[in-house]
Amino acid sequence: MRVIQHAGPDGRDAFANWFEDLDAQAAAKVVIAVTRLGLGNHSNAKGVGGGVLELRIDFGPGYRVYFAKDGPDVVILLGGGTKKRQRRDIEDAQRRWRAYRLRRKGDG
Repeated sequence: MRVIQHAGPDGRDAFANWFEDLDAQAAAKVVIAVTRLGLGNHSNAKGVGGGVLELRIDFGPGYRVYFAKDGPDVVILLGGGTKKRQRRDIEDAQRRWRAYRLRRKGDG
């Protein structure tokens, strides 16, 4: 399974921007979780609406990785956050997913 980071039309990658601000220990936990996603392990993920899933990482402030699946073999990373900002992070990820699908539709 391929894991791809979503970049908007402006080239901004919300997941990368969030990830860069993590400390080393948190970043390592996120890398492990994303690697598991790539291996097809979605056991800690749940749907949060609009086709977006939330991967919960039980560490620190409750890290979250937001993603969607584009077919059976591609995972699109839409962003990350913590339990504290969960509502806003979900809304942002849903907006990014809608924009991604619209761009894909235009490509086809």
